[in-house]
Amino acid sequence: MRPDSKVEKVYLYPKPVDFRKSIDGLTALVELDIKVAVFDPVLFVFLNKARNRIKVLYWERNGFCLWLKRLEAERFK
Repeated sequence: MRPDSKVEKVYLYPKPVDFRKSIDGLTALVELDIKVAVFDPVLFVFLNKARNRIKVLYWERNGFCLWLKRLEAERFK
């Protein structure tokens, strides 16, 4: 699974996110704070407070995809 080549934008959520949130919690943040339709061809990027984990959320044809990456010794800038 990888994002459709028609991705139009990437939104970086401006605040650290509690990474216990999964698809439902993250889509609620998008709809309430970013005010973008979650079914649009875009990627939503979330970071935790320590900036060593990143989640990418997007809609793909028939369901949501959620990716997680954890850095062991570095931080996202």
